Amino acid sequence: MLFKISTIYVLSDEYSLFYINFIEKRKRNVQDAWQALSQTAIFASWSGYAFESLCLKHIIAIKEALRIGGIYTETSSFIFQGNEVLPGAQIDLLIDRNDQAINLCEIKFHKTAFSISKSYAEQLRNKIAIFKEVTKTKKQIFLTMITSYGVLDNKYCQELIDNSLTMDVLFE
Repeated sequence: MLFKISTIYVLSDEYSLFYINFIEKRKRNVQDAWQALSQTAIFASWSGYAFESLCLKHIIAIKEALRIGGIYTETSSFIFQGNEVLPGAQIDLLIDRNDQAINLCEIKFHKTAFSISKSYAEQLRNKIAIFKEVTKTKKQIFLTMITSYGVLDNKYCQELIDNSLTMDVLFE
C-alpha cells in the first residue's frame, strides 16, 4: 500500500503573520482593541503558530537541552493526509537522530502549564502509531513536549512524555 507524505509551507516571519491577522485588517485606532483581540481564537491560533516558528528557529538550542547536540540529526515536520486505512496525522517537529532514535516533538503554546487530558493522550498515541506505520521506522521514538510554561505532571504525562522543555531553553 502506498502512502502519500505531503509538504507544508509555513510563513516563518512572526511579525508578518501578526500584521496580516491583526494590523492590516484593523486600520482604525480603537481603545482597548488589543485587550479584546488578545482574547480571540485567532490570537490564540497566531500565538501557537508564532511559538512553533520560534521553536523551529532554535533547533540547536532544543537539541542542546535534550543533550543530543553532538549527535548528527535531520529535522522536519510530518504530515500524513490519511487514507482509507489510517486517519491523518501531523507532527510539529521530528528530530531524526543518527543514534537510531527519533524525537517526535509536540509544540504547544499555552498561557499556563499545559495539561495532557485523556483525549489528548489518545491523540498523541495515535500520532505515534500512524508515524510508525507510515514511515516503517525501526528507530526508538521519544515523545518530546515543547511548551511555553511546561507540562502539568499527571498520569498521562508520566505515561507518554519522555522529555519536556519550556520556552526558556530557546534563549539560553
